[in-house]
Amino acid sequence: MKLYLYYIGKPKDAHANAMASDYIKRAGHYATSVMAEIRPDRVDIWQKHPTAKKILLDPAGKPLDSDKFAAIFEKAEMLGHDLVFVIGGHAGLPEDWRQRADLLVSLSAMTMPHELARAVLAEQIYRAFTILRGHPYPR
Repeated sequence: MKLYLYYIGKPKDAHANAMASDYIKRAGHYATSVMAEIRPDRVDIWQKHPTAKKILLDPAGKPLDSDKFAAIFEKAEMLGHDLVFVIGGHAGLPEDWRQRADLLVSLSAMTMPHELARAVLAEQIYRAFTILRGHPYPR
């Protein structure tokens, strides 16, 4: 299983981006993990990752607790699927991407800066792996 965390737009807060990078690096102990900026007009994640599960972050998405989020990783590992996560930019996600997503997930009912959403998602990705491995981190 490989993990991709894509985000639309340039990070403005270096501290939040550093936090996200740190958690993605930690997640790399469990699976190959990549975090990168993309532009929807230049990257087609369905073409780039045809067999991966595409999970897009959206305020109207499904709220998940950490255990249910970890279950996504457990299933992907069992089936050998890659996971692609996408966080939209200031204008959100392209509508056609939202319609094609395998799953829309909401991090919170509260509004937060995209850089902070990136750090929260990266931490939850790392937490999911540690939950599945019985690591003491999530306690």
